[in-house]
Amino acid sequence: MNFKHHTAIVLVEPQGALNIGSVSRAMMNFGFTDLRLVNPQDDHLGNGARLMAVKAEPLLEQATVFPDLASALADCHLCFGTTRRLGKYRRQFIYPDKINGKLSQLPESGRAALVFGREDNGLTTAELDLCQVLVTIPADQALPSLNLAQAVCICLYEAAKTPQINISQNTPQENCPANNQELENMYQHMRRTLLEINYLDFQNPDHILRIFRRIFNRAGLNPKEINILRGLWSRIDWLNKQRLDNTKKEK
Repeated sequence: MNFKHHTAIVLVEPQGALNIGSVSRAMMNFGFTDLRLVNPQDDHLGNGARLMAVKAEPLLEQATVFPDLASALADCHLCFGTTRRLGKYRRQFIYPDKINGKLSQLPESGRAALVFGREDNGLTTAELDLCQVLVTIPADQALPSLNLAQAVCICLYEAAKTPQINISQNTPQENCPANNQELENMYQHMRRTLLEINYLDFQNPDHILRIFRRIFNRAGLNPKEINILRGLWSRIDWLNKQRLDNTKKEK
């Protein structure tokens, strides 16, 4: 599988046209073609971006612009969110040299995304929630923050390496992971259900939900498994409605 043509490079609110152009050039250097921009803060078709893109101008012109990250990742089955900051919800991560192996596990129909955040603040925790794998670059602590285009270049170099074993050739198509839209629909359903039965803390429901996200992301749920889980939430919804109705009758 040539996963380069099935892997999108997603820039969230990029602030500099020069960086967007440099990212396009790096993409062409390593054979990636799908550039997605989420609410760009500068003109990706302006002279600055074109100057840095050099021969990769066609990638700028073909880039797709999205209003938010969720819509940019809707059709993707495996999303890598990059982060420099580690902490409470950013403890499980890989280094860029592991990206290739995970991409190689996708079947032919699978789509992936490498997601990069803003030049100044990176990706928010809520945006990282949309990604199944977190990636961090082990830079020196004296200056751990890389330029956006440099970070993209490092990740693309590692992703583009030829895998020793192409696992995807032996991966049945029916085992393709669910895409992000299917996952998010399931997570939102789960959120509503668990709030209705008072399982989640109304003041901070996302704390427990992020733990569930990590569990399910490790599992790599496929569409059939998503449907089974949504069937479970629906059954809980029905039982809870029955309980509430019976309570009202008793009153």
